[in-house]
Amino acid sequence: MELPFADAPLKLPEGVRLLRRHLDESQQRALLDDIVAIVRRAPLFTPRMPKTGRPFSVRMTNAGPLGWVSDREGGYRYEPTHPETGEPWPPMPPLLLDLWEELTGYPAPPEAALVNFYAPGAKMGLHVDNDEAALAAPVLSISLGCSARFRLGGLQRRAPTISFDLHAGDVLILEGPSRLRYHGIDRIHPGPGALPAEIGEGRINITLRRVTLPQARRS
Repeated sequence: MELPFADAPLKLPEGVRLLRRHLDESQQRALLDDIVAIVRRAPLFTPRMPKTGRPFSVRMTNAGPLGWVSDREGGYRYEPTHPETGEPWPPMPPLLLDLWEELTGYPAPPEAALVNFYAPGAKMGLHVDNDEAALAAPVLSISLGCSARFRLGGLQRRAPTISFDLHAGDVLILEGPSRLRYHGIDRIHPGPGALPAEIGEGRINITLRRVTLPQARRS
């Protein structure tokens, strides 16, 4: 399909949906207000790699019943509380819950909204989101702030990759045969797309995930 902005025509694999500017400017502003409120209650923290303890270049926080964390001792995992404050994560904003219901068709709500903050120079290597039990649920991500160069790989780390830019308001969904594709962020593009001063210059990516199998959750 023909993509707007500076990207060349791009044919995406089955199970990858890219919805350009799905969130308009007013929705983006409202969601950024929600993110500021989340960060006030659950400050951005720096996760660390398992075993080595090497810090990520991306800072993170979460909203919802569960939050994704990583450290040298415990590795990649989901926890119900913030790793530094020990407090429960803030509730997930209704806009995110509505977006999940609108776009995924999955019969249970997301349990984690992982908020990644990319300051200029931050990036994320190729990885796969497989720390969840509910792998039949899609992964839905939203871009805010500065644009970024996104790299999409295959089901093995060394598979060929394609790259394209993600812009503020874009929504990307990995589902079905592409749910476990490798992906990452190569770089942030400086320029328009300012975030609130309380967050700082750069890009925010919000990733919605269902963690547990629906029948595993108790009412």
